[in-house]
Amino acid sequence: MLNLLSGRAAFAGLGFAVLAAVPLFSGGYVVDLITKVMVYAMLALSLELLVGGTGLVCFGQAAFFGIGAYAAVKLAPESGEPASLVVVLPAAFLLAGLYALVTGALSLRTRGVYFIMVTLAFAQMAYYVVHDTPLGGGSDGIYLYAKPVLGSWIDLDKPLHLYAFTWGSLLAMFVLLAVLGRSHFGRALAGIRVNEQRMRATGFSTYPYKLAAFTLSGALAGWAGFLFAVKDGAVNPELMSWHLSGAVLIMIILGGLGHLRGAVLGAFAFTLLQELFKSEAIFGSFAKHWQLGLGFVIILSVAWMPRGLVGVPGQLREMWEMRGQPRTAKARPKSVLAALKRERNA
Repeated sequence: MLNLLSGRAAFAGLGFAVLAAVPLFSGGYVVDLITKVMVYAMLALSLELLVGGTGLVCFGQAAFFGIGAYAAVKLAPESGEPASLVVVLPAAFLLAGLYALVTGALSLRTRGVYFIMVTLAFAQMAYYVVHDTPLGGGSDGIYLYAKPVLGSWIDLDKPLHLYAFTWGSLLAMFVLLAVLGRSHFGRALAGIRVNEQRMRATGFSTYPYKLAAFTLSGALAGWAGFLFAVKDGAVNPELMSWHLSGAVLIMIILGGLGHLRGAVLGAFAFTLLQELFKSEAIFGSFAKHWQLGLGFVIILSVAWMPRGLVGVPGQLREMWEMRGQPRTAKARPKSVLAALKRERNA
């Protein structure tokens, strides 16, 4: 067990080290692209806390992401002076968390598909508020003319400063969720995911745990939204659309549910595949239909990698171990055989 944990930690550490070195050997386009991917990875991690950690499939994560983005723009001084990072970032975090608290307080009274529909309804409410009122600038959105600073140390208008700050934010969120998953709170969420009725029978009041997880997830999504607004220098209602909520759900499924590194890998794979199929230099006129190619690859990935990208090494290991076994045993993976054996013994 310790060897497995140390191996995962080494893999995550190596990944973050590679990301830290990207600006040393890459140009401006690559730095900007990886910055965007890291922001999406943060959004995927925020949803992983709900879906993979608690078993709650939320279809409104884009609303919290968009609230954090709009907060970054609306809280900027009208004089054109850059806002203070220590003021705007916590405000975006708290505003997104507050909306998540209200959404969760009502939506967690429902279950299953009804929960999904209620979270989608709250997200659409937020979408139409910024789309149809002067508050969000309508369909054109709002521009951010001066990006936040922290004294003379951090100026997010500089690409390398923004890259370093985004990298540090992704690392901090990853470590926070990893520590949280090994805490009493994280164990309680895991129990709720596996069998909520049994948790209630043992004396746990599951609603406060789920509400706390939902609120934290929304606040973390607002953190990612803040960074997205700063990177792009503009926001628009599409940041709150259900399309983005669906995309981030695909990211964590593609990477592997129940794994933090899966959420990060899924965000990188999805975004880079999207950029690949949009490239006219590679696909020519077919690049206009990039959704078709991306959808086909995702369907194949889900069919061939049911445990996501993080499960590929395990699948390959099982295939290798079953090479010399009789065909009757080869037809079923070890995990299935073990489950059947446990059922017989029970």
